[in-house]
Amino acid sequence: MQASSGFVSSPHATRINRVDAVMLQVCLAMVPGTLAMVWFFGWGVLINMALAVVFAVAAEALVMKLRGRPVLPAISDYSAVVTALLFALTVPPTLPWWLTLLGILFAIVIVKQLYGGIGYNPFNPAMAGYVFLLISYPVATTTWLPPNLPEVLDAQGLSALSFLDSARLIFTGALPPEQTWDAISAATPLDEMRTKLDQGMGIDEIRASSPLWGDFGGRGWEWVANWFLLGGLYLIWRRVITWHIPVAMLGGLLLTSGAFWLLDPQTYPFPAFHLFSGAAILGAFFIATDPVSACTTTRGQLIYGFLIGVLVFVIRTWGGYPDAVAFSVLLLNIAAPMIDHYTQPRVFGQRRRA
Repeated sequence: MQASSGFVSSPHATRINRVDAVMLQVCLAMVPGTLAMVWFFGWGVLINMALAVVFAVAAEALVMKLRGRPVLPAISDYSAVVTALLFALTVPPTLPWWLTLLGILFAIVIVKQLYGGIGYNPFNPAMAGYVFLLISYPVATTTWLPPNLPEVLDAQGLSALSFLDSARLIFTGALPPEQTWDAISAATPLDEMRTKLDQGMGIDEIRASSPLWGDFGGRGWEWVANWFLLGGLYLIWRRVITWHIPVAMLGGLLLTSGAFWLLDPQTYPFPAFHLFSGAAILGAFFIATDPVSACTTTRGQLIYGFLIGVLVFVIRTWGGYPDAVAFSVLLLNIAAPMIDHYTQPRVFGQRRRA
């Protein structure tokens, strides 16, 4: 019962953990990183996000209608919106609109609703949709634009794509007359590093061969990671997520990559490279912390996050896909129930077995 002074008497809590409120906090936390991506990689990021949100909400409404369930409660919790935004942030800003549609349909219809909807999906829907496209259409989902930096664009004789150019490219595949696809396309820092290492080049030689490298990772990508880090810290401050999974995941990635870097610094990049290139920061705070598909016990979250970080390094170094966050999260989604089972806390008053 609420007292007249506005306080809530015990044992009632004042905090309301509604799904829509949590999802809106996640959307707010993504704003800094999203703006950084638009700044460095163009308007295609926003166009993809808008398309993904429309497709996701429409797919969710259609499935709920077919299941004979109320549509409004399902689409008003904003879970489909968060899935769409995370999916759009992981795909290139030049992805054709129909591939965005396919990925979102797979994420919402197959991965989420087929298992019963929110709270029942065993896998992260956004990452499952991304992996579906990555395996089915590897070229389209791994081809990025170079960062919109004068020194990078001038070195390649390019100009940044306008909003209309980006929209035309996404919806029709047409480029401005003065530009070609081979000229504007660029590999991600992880792709570039992996390819050059396979060619026998050393780390110092690779970094000196291109203007795309920054202090640790790729230029532009470092700032994107920093702004997503700010959003992740906001989520911890607001208690939307806890620190256990992000710290454990980044710690596992740093410890593993650091150990190999100490063994051979010309073959294995500096550990900070793995943090500030690709989706490591985004994955640690926004993807691996999905409350449905992640571990729920405290010890389990530490194990879960640490193993994701280790797998990210292993797949990036010896696997077939340079940015391994999505695969690592999905693999640990499978193991999450088992980890939770063996890390249950001791019930109060119960003695441990000898």
